[in-house]
Amino acid sequence: MSEQIAAPQTTAPAATAEPVELWAERTGTRAYTGRNNRGGEVFIASAGVPGAFTPGELLKIALAGCTGLSADFTLARKLGETFDATVRVSGDADRENETYPELSESFELDLSELDPETRERVLVAAQRAIDKVCTVGRTLKAGTKVNLSFKIDE
Repeated sequence: MSEQIAAPQTTAPAATAEPVELWAERTGTRAYTGRNNRGGEVFIASAGVPGAFTPGELLKIALAGCTGLSADFTLARKLGETFDATVRVSGDADRENETYPELSESFELDLSELDPETRERVLVAAQRAIDKVCTVGRTLKAGTKVNLSFKIDE
């Protein structure tokens, strides 16, 4: 009788079968709470409201989170499961056009224990993973069509 050994996981865990539902409910003047059907919540409001994110900040956080998550398996394989990382995102809004013309990310990692050649290989692998699977970054780079409809009570 032969024993089977599972191969190490190299991709993200499978998504749950339940479809994700997302919505934002008005909770006050210029204040909404974003929710999903898994119980997640985020407070969305105008700039300066304590404890809240603006929609533009959420866009940037989504990009930072997607970048980090996209590189996580690759980095954990190379650096160990307990590596520290911070992804910072910045970019000023063009208020005349209400867009963010440019967003800049900075992925902060301590690679001081690695020799220069290994460090370069880790960074190239992380970049490849981000370019391949960061849906938010890929969407922002490609642009996307947004469709809005109104559902009203009559």
